[in-house]
Amino acid sequence: MEDKVYYVWFDAPIEYIAATKEWADEDPDNRDWKSWWYEADDVRYVQVMAKDNVPFHTVTFPGTLIGSREPWTMVDYIKGFNWLNYYGGKFSTSQKRGIFMSDAVELLPSDYWRYYLLANAPETSDASFTWDGFAGTVNKDLADILGNFVNRTLKFCSSKFGDQLPAGGEAGAAEKELAKALTERLAAYSTHMADMQIRKAMQELRAIWALGNEYLTEVAPWTAFKTDPEAAAQSLRIAINLIRVFAVLSAPVIPNAAQKMAACLGLALSADDWIEGDMMTELQILQPGHGFEIPEVLFRKISDDEVAAWEARFGGEA
Repeated sequence: MEDKVYYVWFDAPIEYIAATKEWADEDPDNRDWKSWWYEADDVRYVQVMAKDNVPFHTVTFPGTLIGSREPWTMVDYIKGFNWLNYYGGKFSTSQKRGIFMSDAVELLPSDYWRYYLLANAPETSDASFTWDGFAGTVNKDLADILGNFVNRTLKFCSSKFGDQLPAGGEAGAAEKELAKALTERLAAYSTHMADMQIRKAMQELRAIWALGNEYLTEVAPWTAFKTDPEAAAQSLRIAINLIRVFAVLSAPVIPNAAQKMAACLGLALSADDWIEGDMMTELQILQPGHGFEIPEVLFRKISDDEVAAWEARFGGEA
């Protein structure tokens, strides 16, 4: 701490408490700021920050709270991130290098950015943003793996059986293997989320999405429909139930797309929704006759021309 200057960092973190009090003062009958900050044994307090702010939140601010000799809530977990660079160099407003949120959300919806930044979070080392890398992540993970699964499943079901889950067939070995794989992936995803291992959690979420495409490839309802329509109907019911599972598990990461997935099944997501039961049961929650709609494309692909244009506009090589 010898090279640190202790000035704004004395009063700035105190605003965390002050902001909570301001929030509580807006509705004093239902909100109590002290229940969060003062003798709050039922609060888990997590801080998320860049690595250069860690000393102030692990030494100086706790020192201020301890020095007051009052029972303030102390931080339980600090998540420090390394730098996200731009083509190996620093983002710079003065040099007009880098994409900032005000421009980013005008180019593409927030879910594109949320997933990319979480999947490439600079946890153990600095990371570098490039437009090619961003486009590759969006096109492969969001458009091809997740979005394509949702749209092709619902379109095919609609074309062969109408806009309701079809009846017929029974779950077999392929469905049991799918349920087993989902159970294992979900356990890992939940563990990484709880441990705030962001990149590992996103790898598991992507793998969960991929299980849907792997299942469709194995059961091939478009082929089965020609000789065994009931088998095709059964696999499509499972696939459409997978859309529900994907919506729930994706909500913390891509909330807008998750709501769209749920809405096309006539469902609404709440903050308390999660997948916790037996996975084979979860894959049969939506029964024959349950209606659905075909949504617009969840994630559009980013073209090479757009990548070139955005490099020119926001800067390229450092």
